[in-house]
Amino acid sequence: MARHDAAARALPDTICGLQRGARTKRQQTLAAGVPGITFSWGCSSALIARVHGAGAIAGVQIGSAAGAERALDAGADFLICQGVEAGGHVQSTLGLMALLERTRTVVGDATPIVAAGGLATGADIAAVRARGAVAAMLGTRFVATRESAAHPVYCRALLDADAQDTARTLCFDGGWSGAVHRVLRNDTLEAWEAAGCPPAGCRPGEGGIIAYTEAGAPVYRYDDTPAMVGMTGRPASASLFAGCGVGAIDDVPEAGALVARLGREFRAAERVKAR
Repeated sequence: MARHDAAARALPDTICGLQRGARTKRQQTLAAGVPGITFSWGCSSALIARVHGAGAIAGVQIGSAAGAERALDAGADFLICQGVEAGGHVQSTLGLMALLERTRTVVGDATPIVAAGGLATGADIAAVRARGAVAAMLGTRFVATRESAAHPVYCRALLDADAQDTARTLCFDGGWSGAVHRVLRNDTLEAWEAAGCPPAGCRPGEGGIIAYTEAGAPVYRYDDTPAMVGMTGRPASASLFAGCGVGAIDDVPEAGALVARLGREFRAAERVKAR
């Protein structure tokens, strides 16, 4: 565990996550002087070289041991193992614990690994640390915080949901065709499944406007635009990204208070394990 602590301290306090292809955002972020950038859904050695050239470190989110090898070959400084339990866009078909074990076997102990997917409590963090992760990345849990830009309808749905209320699907692929994702079940998903999960162009209600963003832009059924603050119309019909840890979410605290709670839960879990 001391080795994990040292590796975790090697990661910067501030890391910005970008999807591959976000060129303008990447340039702006590096110009702002952030110490670390992470990429998901692949990354080239040229991109990582630009990050290194700006004096930052680069992490790559992966969903398989083979993906881990490709990321290291491209020059990644650390890896984010995203298990199939994750909310939002999901690369992996493996559970997080199995992915951690396979990745650690392939890359050895020298490369820091961050765990992601279905994590919502301090006990979850302790569990992935015991499997070789130096840190954990929580997404859905922080959607349900006061600082989040999630629509109140979205937050309420998270509070009411359990893991079985999520689905790994291709339903909401408007804007990112073919990208698998995990969402809460809603009327859009259920209508699509009832129709036999038809492809784009043949889906029920396709092209219909279900909501408008705060800026007035239309949100179409099957878009991958999540329900955000200020959205009007039927935000509950939009994509409600959520991971399998959603059942552990029962409040909407301030983010700082949540971080403090996770720390307390983590330390309590570590004490129990040490007995």
